[in-house]
Amino acid sequence: MLKKNYLLKTQFKALFIAQLLFQFSYSQNFTTVDTWLDNNIKDLGGRAVILIYKDRKIIYTKEKNEVNRKQKMGAKWLKRKTGKEINLDDFTVDTKQPIASCSKWLTAALVMTFVDEKKLSLEDTIGKYLPIMTAHHKGSIKIWQCLSHLTGIKQTGVMDNIVDGEDGENSKGKVNWRDKLKDRSNNQSTNKVNSWTSMDAAMDCIANDTIEGVAGKIFHYGNTGLQIAAAIIEKIGHKDFETLFQERIVQQLEMKSTDFGKTKMPLAAGGGWSTPNDYIKFLQMILNEGMFNGKQVISKNSIIEMQQNRVAKDATIVYSPAEAGDWSYGFGEWVMDKATPNNRSDIVTSPGLFGTFPWVDNNQKYAAILFTVNIKSKGRHERYNTLKKLVDDAIRIKN
Repeated sequence: MLKKNYLLKTQFKALFIAQLLFQFSYSQNFTTVDTWLDNNIKDLGGRAVILIYKDRKIIYTKEKNEVNRKQKMGAKWLKRKTGKEINLDDFTVDTKQPIASCSKWLTAALVMTFVDEKKLSLEDTIGKYLPIMTAHHKGSIKIWQCLSHLTGIKQTGVMDNIVDGEDGENSKGKVNWRDKLKDRSNNQSTNKVNSWTSMDAAMDCIANDTIEGVAGKIFHYGNTGLQIAAAIIEKIGHKDFETLFQERIVQQLEMKSTDFGKTKMPLAAGGGWSTPNDYIKFLQMILNEGMFNGKQVISKNSIIEMQQNRVAKDATIVYSPAEAGDWSYGFGEWVMDKATPNNRSDIVTSPGLFGTFPWVDNNQKYAAILFTVNIKSKGRHERYNTLKKLVDDAIRIKN
């Protein structure tokens, strides 16, 4: 018995040392990423975490915390304007923060679990499940169009960009986000999303919105489509959205600190909360084509469906946030490469209002997340592309 225990301890030590050496050898290639984070931490809000997953393990972890006086004053200003407490503690891999539009990826994945079970078809019309949409001439919109912001429904209220998890700057010009937050607090009538006190109230609000174009032919990034999809799976699953999300995604992926705010009315497109450690597990599942720790959480076919560019070349782009640049869109996620419509992308992402940038690279077989909280969006698209290139280069060196 003593000999057996000795052998087990020896093997464990050898494995532990091997893992340390592996991580050390990788870290030598990520000095440029370290430098990038040092140089950009101010523009990232003073706090950030980067995690990179490859070869069935986390190969890089970096936490950076340098909140300056101006940023602390900004946090206090936001608290006064929004009534929300701003946490200024140092970020770690277990820090829980709102992830805004990173939530879209989670919601789309949840919907696809129902597609896998054949309880829902991507070609189903929303009127099949929501008679109120048929009554308001929107019943023919399809599920897949909801997941790709192609419903053709004009977005509810002028404040969608803030509530939904987008920033205050778009491809048609800059909008002062401070003015938008002021407007949000002083003029609630302009923001119909704030009247979504229940899922039924949200559907009633959306049903009464106007049509701005033909479904499938007009792209308007926002809340509407994913909220419709959330209402539909509640009908099918006979449970509230949060419960379905916890059972089908969170518990399956062992995500201990992820939810949609545990509120009566979750915002499916931008109401999620998570941690770097939790979200990287979700990305791991996406990278491994639906598999997590030996369990098939989502089918490989559904992962492929999610990563196909759904925006036709002749589609009208009504709104796309500046940080997306020339990216296109799949189901709940942006297509970062030049995948043609209905072809799978090699690189997908779903960044949010507060600067968090998760991505999966199917080509180089890795997943990564930049986790941060900062509402200023200027220069984000360029920073995202630069960071990804530095990570790509570091991984190529190792390979």
